Amino acid sequence: MNKKSKKRFDFTKIFNRFLDVVEKIGNILPHPATLFALFALSIIVLSEIAAQLDLSVIHPGTQKNIVPFSLLSIKGLHMILTKMVTNFTDFAPLGTVLVAMLGIGLAESTGLIGASLKKLVLTAPARLLTFVIVLAGVMSNIASGVGYVLLVPLAAIIFKSVGRHPLAGLAAAFAGVSGGYSANLLLGTIDPLLAGISQEAAHILDPGYSVNPACNYFFMAVSTVLISFVGTWVTEKIVEPRLGEYNPGNGEEISQKHETEKDKQIDSLTSQESRGLRFSLIALILILIVILWGIIPGSGFLREADTGSILNSPLLEGIVAWIFLIAVLVSIAYGLGAKTLKSDKDIMKGMAKSMSTMGTYIVLVFFAAQFVAFFKWSNLGLIVAVKGAEALNASGMVGIPMMVMFIFVAALINLVMGSASAKWAIMAPVFIPMFMLLGYSPEFVQVVYRIGDSTTNIISPMMSYFALIVAFVEKYDRKAGIGSVIALMLPFTFVFFISWTIMLVIWMLLDIPIGPGAAIRLVP
Repeated sequence: MNKKSKKRFDFTKIFNRFLDVVEKIGNILPHPATLFALFALSIIVLSEIAAQLDLSVIHPGTQKNIVPFSLLSIKGLHMILTKMVTNFTDFAPLGTVLVAMLGIGLAESTGLIGASLKKLVLTAPARLLTFVIVLAGVMSNIASGVGYVLLVPLAAIIFKSVGRHPLAGLAAAFAGVSGGYSANLLLGTIDPLLAGISQEAAHILDPGYSVNPACNYFFMAVSTVLISFVGTWVTEKIVEPRLGEYNPGNGEEISQKHETEKDKQIDSLTSQESRGLRFSLIALILILIVILWGIIPGSGFLREADTGSILNSPLLEGIVAWIFLIAVLVSIAYGLGAKTLKSDKDIMKGMAKSMSTMGTYIVLVFFAAQFVAFFKWSNLGLIVAVKGAEALNASGMVGIPMMVMFIFVAALINLVMGSASAKWAIMAPVFIPMFMLLGYSPEFVQVVYRIGDSTTNIISPMMSYFALIVAFVEKYDRKAGIGSVIALMLPFTFVFFISWTIMLVIWMLLDIPIGPGAAIRLVP
C-alpha cells in the first residue's frame, strides 16, 4: 500500500517537474505578441527555403499540384504590404471578441455579473462546480465562439469568488470549450459542415453515398459525458494542486486599496441586488419568448429564409450579436432594478471600460493574424497536412492500431493548422476512400478524425482563440506566456487523448453504431 502510494506520488512529482520545464522553456521565449511576430518572419524565410527545395504535393481533393509560395518574392512582398490591415481586421475572432465584450463589459460594470456569481456561489453545490463548468464548456460549442469569449473568463471569476485559483477555473472551461470541441448533446454548425466534406470524399468511390449531419451523434453525446468527468478529474487532481494558492499580487489588475477580510467574504445578496436580478430575469424571459416565437413556427422570422433551417438561421449564425443584445438588455434591466445605472452615460462608460482592458489582446491579434495569413499563403500548412496523410497511408497498419495512429496524425496536424473544416477538406479525400476500401464507413472515419482534432486544440498556437486565452491568463499572472498556457493545458491533452482513444477502442470492439443509421463498418 505504501509502495503504491509512493509510486503514485513519485509519478505526480515527475509529471509536475515536466510541466515546470515546459513552462520555463516556453516562458523564456519573448512576449507572446513578439513571438507571433517572430513566427511570421520565420514563415517568410521558410517559404523561400521550401520553394528553393522544390517541395510539392498533390491536393487529394482538387488533384492540383501544391507548391510552396515564397513570401520573399516581389509578389509576396506586395501581399504582405497590401493585406496587412485586412489580415488584422478580417481575423475571425477579433470582431467576435470585441462585440461580445461590449455587452459583457456592461454586465460587469452594472454589477450583474457580480450579483449573479454571488447567487450561484450561494446556491450551487461546491462539489459540482468544476463539472458544471467543463460541461458548460463542451455544450457551448453549439454557439460558435461564445465559450471562449464568455465562459472562459467567467469561470476564472467564479473560481476566484469561491477562494479557488482562477486559472484552474479558466483551464477547466477552456478544456471543455476547446479540448471537448465537437462533443455535444446537441447538433451544432460543425456537424453539417464536416458531414458535407465527408460526403464529397465518399463520392470518390461511391457517387451515391450520403452522410447524415447527425451521423456521429451517439458517439459525441457519450463523449460529452466522458470529457466532462475527465476534465473535472484533471482540473481537481492535477492542475489545481500544481497551481497552489492564488496570489492576487501576481495579477495585472490589482486594486489600489488592500482588500479587507470582509471584502473577501461572499455575503448574502443585498435587497438592491435581489431586485436587480429579478428585473434582469424578467428581461431575459421576455427575450427568450421573442426567440422562441421566431424559431418554433416553421415559418418563424428567426429561421433561415429559404429553407426554414435552424442550423443556418440568424439565431445561430448571429450568435455573437445575440450575446451582445441579450447582455446589454439584461444588464440595463439589472442596472435599473439595482439603481447602478443613472443615465445613458453610465451604459457607454461601462462598455468603454471593457474595451480598455483589451489592449494586450488587440496587440496579440495583430501579429497572430499576420502569422496565420503568411502560413496560409505559403502553402506550408497544406504540404504538412498532405505529407502526414501520406505517411499514415504508407504505414501498413490495420484495425485498431491504424485508427489510433490516425488520431495521432490528426492531433499533430492540428498543431500547425487550426481550422477543423480546412484540415478535414484536405484529409477526407485521402482517408475516407482509403478506409472505405478497408471496410470502414465514412461516418466512422469522420468521428475518429474529430477526436484527434479536438485533443490538441488547447495547446495549439494556431487555434484562433489561443491569443485570447494568453491574454486572459496574463490577467491573473503577469509573468505568464505561451509556455504557461501550454503547461497549464498539457495534462488535459494527455488525458483526453488517452481516455477518448480508449473509448473509441471499446466502441469498436462492441461494434456500437456511432449515430442514427451510421455503423462502424461499411455496409455493402
